[in-house]
Amino acid sequence: MSRHQDSKGKGKASGRGNANSKTKSFARGNAPFKKKAAPKKASNPDEIRLNKYIANSGICSRREADENIAIGLVTVNGTVVTEMGYKVKLNDEVKFDGRRINPEPKVYVLLNKPKGFATTTAEGKGRTVMDLVANATNANIKPIGRLGRNSVGLLLFTNDDKVAQKFTNSKSGVARLFQIELDKNLKFEDLKKIQEGFKVDGKLITVEEISYIEGESKNKVGIKIKNTGNTILRTIFDHLKYNLVKIDCVAIAHLTKKDIPRGHWKHLTQQEINTLKML
Repeated sequence: MSRHQDSKGKGKASGRGNANSKTKSFARGNAPFKKKAAPKKASNPDEIRLNKYIANSGICSRREADENIAIGLVTVNGTVVTEMGYKVKLNDEVKFDGRRINPEPKVYVLLNKPKGFATTTAEGKGRTVMDLVANATNANIKPIGRLGRNSVGLLLFTNDDKVAQKFTNSKSGVARLFQIELDKNLKFEDLKKIQEGFKVDGKLITVEEISYIEGESKNKVGIKIKNTGNTILRTIFDHLKYNLVKIDCVAIAHLTKKDIPRGHWKHLTQQEINTLKML
């Protein structure tokens, strides 16, 4: 009887000893090994999930975007993407069912360009027009057409591809009005020749309008063209043996330099945007 009690007592004591041992062991930080979670990968602020990109473009919801991605309706930079969670950059070319989409709000910025700035989005070109509009918006805007480094005047920036295409359409285009200064008076017969159009290296060169500027000497003329660049101006006057001293874009369709000092920019009003889209 006493032996059984002793044995039972020892058992209880042993059990208490084991429990105390475990408690002390845990207290020292020796708990059973737990696998640490992998550190979260830092997100790239320049990237966005493809389904969100599509949803932000107003095409459909994110869930519907995933469905459309899965069946191969979406391409990124020309490649079909079906991977869920795929991330894109805002400057990637994303197309939904063959049509390019853009998740940014449409932005329209009109700059009165000064001399000494190149019309380019490329880096390493010195001072560019992108420096002048850097604080206008966070959207990925680009200049429509070109003005030479030493040319001045209006330049329109936007991320609206449909509006940009209006300027590059060879049949319609958008008219731009220039005031130019030549190194000598423009002969009347040369003015008529430009009005009627002529060929240079077998290519017909035409303008919308040309005239002397009222109240100015004959070396200053106004000329309206629909080309996106001003190379045609140099082509015309080089062919007729005149040197261009100054090129100033004073109007783009209905848009003028009113209230925009040289080197400054403005956002288009809603009415100006509506009129631009109707051209």
